[in-house]
Amino acid sequence: MPTDAEIHRSINAVWRIESARIIGALARMLRDVGTAEELAQDALVAALEQWPRDGVPDNPAAWLTATAKHRAIDLLRKRTLHASKEEELGREFDAQHAMAAADFAEAVDAALDDEVGDDLLRLVFTACHPVLSPEARVALTLRLLGGLSTDEIARSFLVPEPTIAQRIVRAKRTLAAARVPFEAPRADELAARLSSVLEVVYLVFNEGYSATAGDDWMRPALCDEALRLGRILAELVPDEPEVHGLVGLMEIQASRASARVDADGEPILLLEQNRSRWDQLLIRRGFAALARAEKLGGALGPYALQGAIAACHARARTPEQTDWNRIAALYDALAQRMPSPIVELNRAVALSMAFGPAVGLERVDALQSEPQLQGYHLLPSVRGDLLAKLGRHGEACEEFQRAASLTRNARERKLLLMRALACAGGAAADAQD
Repeated sequence: MPTDAEIHRSINAVWRIESARIIGALARMLRDVGTAEELAQDALVAALEQWPRDGVPDNPAAWLTATAKHRAIDLLRKRTLHASKEEELGREFDAQHAMAAADFAEAVDAALDDEVGDDLLRLVFTACHPVLSPEARVALTLRLLGGLSTDEIARSFLVPEPTIAQRIVRAKRTLAAARVPFEAPRADELAARLSSVLEVVYLVFNEGYSATAGDDWMRPALCDEALRLGRILAELVPDEPEVHGLVGLMEIQASRASARVDADGEPILLLEQNRSRWDQLLIRRGFAALARAEKLGGALGPYALQGAIAACHARARTPEQTDWNRIAALYDALAQRMPSPIVELNRAVALSMAFGPAVGLERVDALQSEPQLQGYHLLPSVRGDLLAKLGRHGEACEEFQRAASLTRNARERKLLLMRALACAGGAAADAQD
């Protein structure tokens, strides 16, 4: 007989896998994402109350789905929306209750499976709707599609739990007030809306890959969640090359996870990583996703281009074998497709590796007045690295100290201060010569 703790773990596992599907199905019925999530949560509470007493059902997902759907039907009846709809739902309800319990669960599950792909797609585009702020989209997506609790989202982003709770509540209210339809966008709107969805997924991944604040260099759970969402999206819209480009980029970036930190959790920079520790399965999956994007034709989009850059690193067995000329050319293409100071900063790094630190420093110095990079710690960090390579250790020390003062990540701050200290030593040695 399983213990209550084991049953709770089973419930949490089923919920994490099935919650988006259940919420999507309910939202299709109710045309209200907020209410759909509340009813799905009610089903979860019922499971937490009943399963420890009655045992885990043979088909836990069907049980949760059926329980949630019962509540949706009851709610629709109470609202007395559209007499014909009420009558239709009543007949369905009565017919279902006449079945044996196992047949009923199977029938409900099969009925919802008919449109599960469409339901998930609608839910993705609703949670990532441009009417919401980027922060609200991230929180709502992790809540509805990731099945994460408010506390889990708050801990992942180092934000107070009430802040996340307010974002989610306001997001639902905003969607309702704006009368955002529960539907996938039409073909003529797909590209614009899809970019919002991809942005949310990549925001989640980046926060996991390089945490903006806190004591940890990485938050692997967020990387895993973004990968899961990306893979789902790739199957829901298989003809969109940028979706596969993003998945390929994330797979390859995630392959480095175990090599990016040492045993104490301290950061290890790309060129210093033990590449034998890179996950070859994830790299192969990344290559396959990028191949799917390329096969669909057309010019490569920003995510596919970034994926191609990541692939250059993945193909190099040693740092010296990296094709920096190709990476620089890919950044040229990326700068044309997605012009931004941050892309230019990364391009400067690639140019420095391909043609020397002086070339890179000239590009970085040209970015010093960019408003978007003011307060961005990687600008002085990159400049410090280039200055150190040119032997200008005193200036490099100042840049690393400035970068350390700007970052909110404790591990990164420690790394930058160590580099500043090393440059200070170099500057002292230069003064003695």
